Amino acid sequence: MRTFASAAAAGSFLLAAPSSAFTTQPRQQQSSSTALSMGLKTQIVSKVVQNPITAAVAGTALVGTAAVKVVLDRPSRTYNENSVAEEYDAWTQDGILEYYWGEHIHLGYYDEEEMKNGYKKKDFIQAKYDFIDEMMTFGGIDAEADKGAKVLDVGCGFGGTSRYLADKLGPKADVTGITLSPNQVKRGTELAEERGLSNAKFMVMNALEMDFPDNSFDIVWACESGEHMPDKEAYINEMMRVLKPGGKFVMATWCQRDDREVPFDKKDKRDLRFLYEEWTHPYFISIEAYEELIDTTKLMGSVKTADWCEPTIASWRHSIWVGVYDPRGFIFKPTKYLKCARDAYCLERMHRAFKRGLMEYGMFAATKAKKDE
Repeated sequence: MRTFASAAAAGSFLLAAPSSAFTTQPRQQQSSSTALSMGLKTQIVSKVVQNPITAAVAGTALVGTAAVKVVLDRPSRTYNENSVAEEYDAWTQDGILEYYWGEHIHLGYYDEEEMKNGYKKKDFIQAKYDFIDEMMTFGGIDAEADKGAKVLDVGCGFGGTSRYLADKLGPKADVTGITLSPNQVKRGTELAEERGLSNAKFMVMNALEMDFPDNSFDIVWACESGEHMPDKEAYINEMMRVLKPGGKFVMATWCQRDDREVPFDKKDKRDLRFLYEEWTHPYFISIEAYEELIDTTKLMGSVKTADWCEPTIASWRHSIWVGVYDPRGFIFKPTKYLKCARDAYCLERMHRAFKRGLMEYGMFAATKAKKDE
């Protein structure tokens, strides 16, 4: 025990030592520094001898923390052609995400007053419903004016938003949600049947190669699905293709900042790589790049964009706190502990990336031009 404690204390000293301790200095200064160093080492060794158990605990904590960080900093769910479906199948099956996030696998909306009063005072699930209402307003979607609309929800999760829109737009509306995850389709269908929403249906379909004919939908809705798309251009093109002339398009997606004027530095690239690879994202693009892709289709009118970082950023840490306050969603699932720890760590990394402007929350709305326009 004493030998381990001494090693830990020495390691702590080396980590804390200034860089000048390891550089060549003039002889007189070096002698003085050596004397000081010897004095510090003598004090450290003395304290180790006096308190071996305390030193051992501190050393173990230091080594343990460093080891855990090394593990968590190594992304575990890198993107491949099957990873998105597999991960969402797993998330749906274990039930943890649904337990905490409810039916909506997207961020919530917090207005200025709610942020001022403290975001943790707001109901976490209600924040997600508020987000949908705000997104409807942003996209010019009105429950009365769009009553009976044919809607496509691209990347629907297990259908929380699809069912909400089906209910909000009335029984004459027809809402279709598509996802790569069979488990999400199964769960989404179950919940729609439980609520008696026969106008909401779900299917497994690749958003980059949709089976729908051109001009099929009055509204195309996409909330936090672009992040997983390996071909952003095909993603945009397909949504524009299936939207009817005069139809409404609205999209929300995580974006990285535009790096054309200020290139990413090493830290930026390292952080982005982690965010790509931990939650099976191929890559992100900027709000400006998405707007350019939409314009390039030459099918849409003017594109409205916004960065909703401020009203959504509280979601990241709120997601962690709901697990702290109520551990029942995962506490009886010990095989999921590491995964939950990784997810909490990634949530915090996301918060910090948005906070410092590396990431932005992109909002987009446009109307498809009519043929005579």
